[in-house]
Amino acid sequence: MTINPNTAEAYKLFHDGILALGRAEQQGMRIDLDYVGEAKEKLTKRILKIEHDLHQTSFFKHWQHISKGKPNIGSPLQLANFLYNVKNITPQKYIDKEKKKPSSDDEALKLLQLPELDMILSIRKLKKARDTYLEAFEREQVKGYLHPFFNLHTVSTYRSSSDSPNFQNIPKRDKEVMKLVRDAIYPRPGHQLMAVDFSKLEVCIAVAYHHDPTMLKYLRSPSSDMHGDMAAQIFKIDDFNKHLPEHKLLRNAAKNSFVFPQFYGDYYQNNAIGLCRWIELPHTAWKTGQGVQLPGGKYISNHLKEQGINSFDGFCTHLQEIESDFWKRRFKVYGKWKEKVQAEYLVNGYVDSYTGFRFKGEMNKKEIINYPVQGAAFHCLLWCFIQLDKFFAEKGWKTRLIGQIHDEVVLDVAPEELLKVSKIVKRITTVDLPRAFKWINVPLSVAADLGPVDGSWASLEEYPLP
Repeated sequence: MTINPNTAEAYKLFHDGILALGRAEQQGMRIDLDYVGEAKEKLTKRILKIEHDLHQTSFFKHWQHISKGKPNIGSPLQLANFLYNVKNITPQKYIDKEKKKPSSDDEALKLLQLPELDMILSIRKLKKARDTYLEAFEREQVKGYLHPFFNLHTVSTYRSSSDSPNFQNIPKRDKEVMKLVRDAIYPRPGHQLMAVDFSKLEVCIAVAYHHDPTMLKYLRSPSSDMHGDMAAQIFKIDDFNKHLPEHKLLRNAAKNSFVFPQFYGDYYQNNAIGLCRWIELPHTAWKTGQGVQLPGGKYISNHLKEQGINSFDGFCTHLQEIESDFWKRRFKVYGKWKEKVQAEYLVNGYVDSYTGFRFKGEMNKKEIINYPVQGAAFHCLLWCFIQLDKFFAEKGWKTRLIGQIHDEVVLDVAPEELLKVSKIVKRITTVDLPRAFKWINVPLSVAADLGPVDGSWASLEEYPLP
């Protein structure tokens, strides 16, 4: 398929896609209502206990005295005023570039390392688990099953969305909240849940547009490690080894707070904020003994100070140099492609994708680059979703698709069909998809997680596809 917004394939993809997603909605997923009720009750008791302990602290009593009433711990403005204007605590993070507005978001509070703020963070987290997620499960369930909607008409990138409840927003990163919430969702009796996730799908789709030789080399060579290379450069580590737990954390930091944000159009100062979140360093001058530890027990602040990076501002300057090297040397063809597409948009007023969709209207530089890539990446997943849905129906299998999250599909699998399902999932995603979309120019890979029979969504573990 060439870039052409007037293709019947684009319409057919969404036509078939909404029918397949509709069947997943109809299938639904089992919800343990007894667990939801018990979990909400336990969360309420935990929240009340933490609130009681917080109210006994001199920190809270001082805040209460200043407020001339009960402080609203859910108000970022009230909390920021008390922390920075009343108690004169030095901010560790700012909302604006000029450092005039100190932040009181979760990251900023964590960096201050005060036990009372840890209590407030716990209250925020537990209330969200109870009120945003478990309440929605209880409200939206029908006869013990959730039937979340999956939409194809609400997102400007021509990706999907979800609501009632939002299945695509259920927590995963915070392990405690993930378990609290996902322990409520189960397969049909006697079945097991499986999640199949594309690996770096958007990066693989982007290279089909820009053909950067360095990126092609990374994606075609299993032994190469783009994120490890960037971690070594960012944190100035000569003997980087991604198999060491401490270095693995730095690799994840580089991946999630520099490489991917740069691909999506972010810039070095925001990257510095994200990286410092991973390595637990403040947005101020650094002291010895701060942040995460490296192999041998050396603190990351000590290591970076030895390399001449003594503060957050110094780290920003370092990242500015790395950003320049990233686009002018490492991925210079990719960088030139971005400039070319942005210039063409200014002339034409639109950008086209390989999957036949046209993105038009007012867009910023990030959107001009991201929309055709993100849209086409989702369309690859949607195509696979459609093929799996057809295959299961034609074969009369008991396995069903029940949901989709970003680059992931979720299945309710009959145990006796597990091996067959695993093989067809891998074939459709890694063999059939590149044959159908011939513009894909790098190998695709998927990873699977599988739960035990009658196990909750929180119990999934890595499962090697045959």
